[in-house]
Amino acid sequence: DFMQAFWDIEEAQAKAMQHLASFVREKSALPYLLTITELVTFAMKTHVDSLKLQVDGCSLLLETLSQALEHDVVMALDENVTSSLLDTARKHSENEELLSLVCTLLMMISTSEVAAENLRKVGVIPDLLSILRNFLHNEKICLSCCGILWSLASSENNVDQALLQSAVPVTSMVLQEYLQNRAVAEAACSALWALSLQGCLTEAEYEPTTALLLEALWMNPGSPVLVKSACLALASLLRLSEVSALRLIMDSKVNGISVIKDAYHLHLDDPEAVEDICMLINEMAQYDDVVLDMLSQKMEELLSEIKSRFPCS
Repeated sequence: DFMQAFWDIEEAQAKAMQHLASFVREKSALPYLLTITELVTFAMKTHVDSLKLQVDGCSLLLETLSQALEHDVVMALDENVTSSLLDTARKHSENEELLSLVCTLLMMISTSEVAAENLRKVGVIPDLLSILRNFLHNEKICLSCCGILWSLASSENNVDQALLQSAVPVTSMVLQEYLQNRAVAEAACSALWALSLQGCLTEAEYEPTTALLLEALWMNPGSPVLVKSACLALASLLRLSEVSALRLIMDSKVNGISVIKDAYHLHLDDPEAVEDICMLINEMAQYDDVVLDMLSQKMEELLSEIKSRFPCS
């Protein structure tokens, strides 16, 4: 009531947020999490010029959403929340601390199909790409933005293809920058997989993207998330292009078949990872030159082992 009564007074809103920050951690706050989110969002929208209120508001929203997730509280967030966060990002586009909070919130929100649809409506993709270009050095921002792109590209109601296509070079740039950072590399590979499934890569991007995904797989063989998403992304590229298939076996830096074998041996107890590796091998087997290379590197022994371990698959 206090926040609604003094909605136009910044100091009053800031004071109320301080009280809510303590309250939101209590179990008695659970029935009010959605109301708190709506009040904070409205305050942020009203006082969008105030950097401090935006930072405090985002921090409070982060705590509120975390509590909701922890206690399985379902919150149907409407378009006001996403549009308010995007307004904040646009108004304070040079403030790294605030943008990191906003991107984390958008990533958490975007896992919901309804919220992803709202993000599409407010035109978030150009903003995400701009943030990534400007803050490539910020690991947290890159992780969050790739997560949002994955949600948007994986969604059934897809956005304008041209917008998603523009995300490919920027996502590749992130993966190249963070090849040795497992968490960001996982998020970037997942985003590239979703983008490749939507047919967002141009023919000129097939070969360099194949090389990049192969390098990511080579440098992060122990990550089940990355193995699955990289293998699925590579499989979708090989389905489209023999050039990608040849790059996989003729890369000057990485032996693609050795990398696939290593990935299998590290994840042979993970049926889902093995299935995704098999999908990639199946696409490789569609090209005669690749089959010859597979035979010369005794890939049939690996396939026999998989068949004996997973006879019903």
